[in-house]
Amino acid sequence: MSLEPNTLTVIGASWCPDCRRTKSFLADQRIKYDWIDLDTTPEAIELVEGLNGGSRIIPTVVFPDGTHLAEPDNDELADKLGLARVASARVYDLIVIGGGPTGLTTSIYAARENSSVLVIEKSSLGGQAGITERLDNYPGFPDGVAGHDLAERMTRQAQRYGVEMLQAVAVTDVHRDDTANGLVVETSTGDSYSAHAVLVATGSTYRRTGADGEADLIGAGVHFCATCDGPFYRDAAEVVVVGGGNSGLEEGLFLTQFAHHVTIIERSGGLVGSRLLHDKVLAHPKMSVRLNTQVSSFEAHDNGKLSALILEDRTTRSRERHEASGAFIFIGQDPNSLFLATALRRDARGFISSDQQFRTNVEGLFVAGDVRSGSTKQLASAVGEGAAAAIQIRYHLDSLANPAPHEGR
Repeated sequence: MSLEPNTLTVIGASWCPDCRRTKSFLADQRIKYDWIDLDTTPEAIELVEGLNGGSRIIPTVVFPDGTHLAEPDNDELADKLGLARVASARVYDLIVIGGGPTGLTTSIYAARENSSVLVIEKSSLGGQAGITERLDNYPGFPDGVAGHDLAERMTRQAQRYGVEMLQAVAVTDVHRDDTANGLVVETSTGDSYSAHAVLVATGSTYRRTGADGEADLIGAGVHFCATCDGPFYRDAAEVVVVGGGNSGLEEGLFLTQFAHHVTIIERSGGLVGSRLLHDKVLAHPKMSVRLNTQVSSFEAHDNGKLSALILEDRTTRSRERHEASGAFIFIGQDPNSLFLATALRRDARGFISSDQQFRTNVEGLFVAGDVRSGSTKQLASAVGEGAAAAIQIRYHLDSLANPAPHEGR
């Protein structure tokens, strides 16, 4: 068989953990690819063997230039894709951890005032906004704007002011270096960078249900991003969305353009999203809602793909099998802050605490956006917090450059 020209192609199988990891990495980077499953396209086995000297190694990733990698790790993929993963300097005025709307806004404000800025993002620039199909409530776009378009605009604007950016690089630790009057940021590539100020703008992550079978099916029927994986379910008879909040309802409506039917599963007695979304979902001919229901377990076909969810009625405790080829989970968010020192003050849910100037209890370390305790988890406020944090960071940097004189006795 032949592959589509000028296309990145991943050849593997749904039961292969490394294949799921590779697909997840590409989705995180918002890189488009074709997926060939050997279980449903056995003729591709010959292609895999031809590329790998007779060995059946998966995943095999074929790049647009015709070259390929067999069973690559994320670092190999990042290097092959040309993602910048090592900074040009070792010391910056400001290091921003997280390349979403909050971090990018702060970097733009700081760089415009001639501060040297490094942004470190473990996934792709743009954050959650970048993987949102459409944003209709962001000011300045009366007809709405695609999430990836807004993310790319923010990224280009930051680059215009000289902001340096690393992608597919995780921060593993941040600690003070009092000898240098600043902070040291350690990364997953083994590099470390210093700055007089660091902003944590790492956002939050969607929660998992924890039901039996969920972990084994992530990327093989269980997903957390409808925009990324919804197109895989074109013409599917049934997909489900777990969670009846704004995110679940919005993503459920998005999925109706692919699947024939979408069921919203909500564990409480009513939908918890906005009234406007309620009305849209309840009136949609391709959607239905099940309340007081939770997922007990996920079942798989012999080929390793999702076949059904076992649903439990929380009132009667009765269970039934609900067939679906895809399940999208939207049941809340957890802060992306586990990499930070335990000495950092947090709230009961793990979100980072700060004062009104976005300062944490660690000198020089600031926090803003969805990872901050008390944030509204909305795009417009995330951008606003990024701007406000930049101003406070400027005051901090100015105080280091021009320390107040000691008062005489």
